[in-house]
Amino acid sequence: MIDKNYAPQEIEQKWYAYWMENKLFASKPDPNKEAYTIVIPPPNVTGVLHMGHMLNNTIQDVLIRKARMEGKEACWVPGTDHASIATEAKVVAMLKEKGIEKKDISREEFLTYAFDWKEKYGGIILDQLKKLGASCDWDRTRFTMEPSLYEAVIDTFVRLYNKGLIYRGVRMVNWDPQGKTALSDEEVIYKDVQAKLYHIQYPLVDGSGHVTIATTRPETIMADAAICVNPTDERYLSLHGKKVFIPLINREISIIPDEYVSTDFGTGCLKVTPAHDLNDYELGIKHKLPVIDIIDDNGALNEKAVLFVGVDRFEARKRIVKQLTEEGYLVQTEEYKSTIGTSERTGAVIEPKLSLQWFLKMEEMAKPALENVMNDNIQLHPAKFKNTYRSWMENVHDWCISRQLWWGQQIPAFYLQDGTLIVAKDKKEALRIARDTYQLFALVEDDLTQDPDVLDTWFSSWLWPISVFDGIENPDNEEINYYYPTNDLVTGPDILFFWVARMIMAGYEWRGELPFRNVYLTGIVRDKQGRKMSKSLGNSPDPLELIEKFGADGVRSGLLFSAPAGNDLLFDDKLCEQGRNFSNKIWNAFRLLKGLEVQEGKSLPEHVLATEWFESKLSQTILDVQDHFQKFRISDALLSIYNLVWDDYCAKYLEIIKPPYQSPIASETLAKALGLFDQLMRLLHPYMPFITEEIWQNMEERKEGISICKAEFPKAKPVQASIISQFDAMFEIVTKIREIRNTKQISPKIALSLCIKSDQSSAYDAINAILIKLANLDSVSFIQESISEAQTFVVKSDQFFVPLANDEDPAVLKEETEKELVYLEGFKKSVEAKLANEKFVQHAKADLVERERQKLSDAENKIKSLKELLARLN
Repeated sequence: MIDKNYAPQEIEQKWYAYWMENKLFASKPDPNKEAYTIVIPPPNVTGVLHMGHMLNNTIQDVLIRKARMEGKEACWVPGTDHASIATEAKVVAMLKEKGIEKKDISREEFLTYAFDWKEKYGGIILDQLKKLGASCDWDRTRFTMEPSLYEAVIDTFVRLYNKGLIYRGVRMVNWDPQGKTALSDEEVIYKDVQAKLYHIQYPLVDGSGHVTIATTRPETIMADAAICVNPTDERYLSLHGKKVFIPLINREISIIPDEYVSTDFGTGCLKVTPAHDLNDYELGIKHKLPVIDIIDDNGALNEKAVLFVGVDRFEARKRIVKQLTEEGYLVQTEEYKSTIGTSERTGAVIEPKLSLQWFLKMEEMAKPALENVMNDNIQLHPAKFKNTYRSWMENVHDWCISRQLWWGQQIPAFYLQDGTLIVAKDKKEALRIARDTYQLFALVEDDLTQDPDVLDTWFSSWLWPISVFDGIENPDNEEINYYYPTNDLVTGPDILFFWVARMIMAGYEWRGELPFRNVYLTGIVRDKQGRKMSKSLGNSPDPLELIEKFGADGVRSGLLFSAPAGNDLLFDDKLCEQGRNFSNKIWNAFRLLKGLEVQEGKSLPEHVLATEWFESKLSQTILDVQDHFQKFRISDALLSIYNLVWDDYCAKYLEIIKPPYQSPIASETLAKALGLFDQLMRLLHPYMPFITEEIWQNMEERKEGISICKAEFPKAKPVQASIISQFDAMFEIVTKIREIRNTKQISPKIALSLCIKSDQSSAYDAINAILIKLANLDSVSFIQESISEAQTFVVKSDQFFVPLANDEDPAVLKEETEKELVYLEGFKKSVEAKLANEKFVQHAKADLVERERQKLSDAENKIKSLKELLARLN
């Protein structure tokens, strides 16, 4: 007995447990099968499921489930990223709650706490993905800080250092004063803010006057190394080479000319502060200016500032503005729209800062990564992101790979007591190198000090498609040779350079080939107002609550109803409601079929015809779905299936074959209907895995361990275009009759008569019974002359008349006919224009062009019939 209502929560829990028990997601190399591999974009170990994860992982699951059903050896590798900055911040906060400061404990103690935290909280998001139905091979779960992956990162560092691609040097970096670490350019989020532009007078040393600069950062004037003006600016030609005093501290600096300065910004005078601005740093190198770093790692002024030592930079700004005002140096303050960089992880305002860091040269590594995306060896979907990618890769900077943290892979660089640097896999190897290279035979491991910094998180995750198959440590193992390159990567465009480009670089560096063939870039999930969903705005629903309310299938399909690649999704609960309604529709259709009384016997001719029609519609949809998947139109594929199930199967096919109330159905008809429903469940399974499994298992007795997960994905059979066209016309006739009923407020229970004026009356023989049933007709007759007093309409070239007792005024009928004629003539012009377009005719699929030609022919026939009708009415 099939339950009246579909209860997703119970069913989802039951079938996920079944899939896990029977290891239906497990994968191992099979030389007799084509591999299909996806590696999960590893969520942060600190993470919990959010709407972006929901969208991203649903798409991955759709791809992997479809591949599995197509007989491929489908392998979806899950895992988490250690997320250096985010995790360290969480652990530091946890320790503070216990009254422990990070500075008061050793590195080893801190890492013990960090790993304990990871064990307790680190798997939350992976467990949540199971609620979504994610069919990962969970036995393959990896973590970027597990021993073998840790070792892969260290080996990569040593290899690239020995190739001369990694170096250590003092460079201007993005400094996060809250995280107390350097960040790469990609980890800086720029925000528009309302700032103030301060106009400050710098007195000329010769007493002849002053120059006025405009700055947003008055707290850095103590680090000024020069005043710069444009050499063509006539206002300042006489001042080149002169000196000024820095206000408040009276240190002398020179006025220098350089084209960098814009004459129309501010006052045309620029204070040059090489230690605290990247552009000023470049100017400083060019003009050999001193570098005075006055801000410490905490974002406070240090002793080099002379003033406000130990005061936070923003508080120092307030105090120095007050003092400049009091002493007459501040002459004007104006509102100014500015952009500031903030730390992606902590939100702190970035401080440009000179720092001794480790860098990876990117120029050479970027070349194959750029070339193979631009030539489509690796395809981005949608392709519009190629321009962004090219822009980044053509202007690539060296990657700052060191972070001043403890949680992460510690840089394998060791220092002798005299500062000599040795890069090696571990201390033991460093000691061997020291002895062999420098003949320091008395040296012991305690004489070596390891660099305290760790590597950027992305320096581990860029190896992910290789390292999850242990391809760094063992580059010729069975798994890496079978599963690599992976097939498709699903991720967000915000990490196209962060992660995607770097994985491509690593692929060519380590294996001389691409890491994946396709990159599907999802859009951002936004609220109804178009705002990005975030905790701070409070506009992001809890995904688990959505699953509880609408069912995982409802949420999955709801998300994908309107999520085309690369375009943002405006999320509304109604999408999930639509998904739930779809689940209910499917469930009710199955209940209807299973609840019918069966009578042994052959199908009626009209049921045979209807089955042939639906088989062609099914095959046509399968072809459309496969075409959509090839073009990564995942949402379009779902909509094709949705329309097939809801409109064609439930609303049309079932209505045709359904027996009258309390009458039995022929066993052959039911068997055909269930067979087609089985195909629909397979077609829909990648999108809605739970309800399709439940129904498929209940269709017939199944062996233990068998699952729709491994059932064959439907294949298209030859499509009978003629029967589809015949049924399209029939459904249009039914729709027109129903419109007449609605307009005239005639009950659906009252049978009507239909008269047809056609040159091919025999064409209606096969569909006559279906037409009578669907439109509730008491008779269908064929006539030679038009009926003046009847409701009339045209389908293709045939005219249809529905005689009614109280027919409408001929004047009204004439008006409606004229309106339809105007519409059809406009429609005809648009189709003619499309067919006149040579590009469309040459490049569109043949069946699509043929459909357009058929539309034109139908429109011409209808126009002819309508004109005949108007002639009679006149």
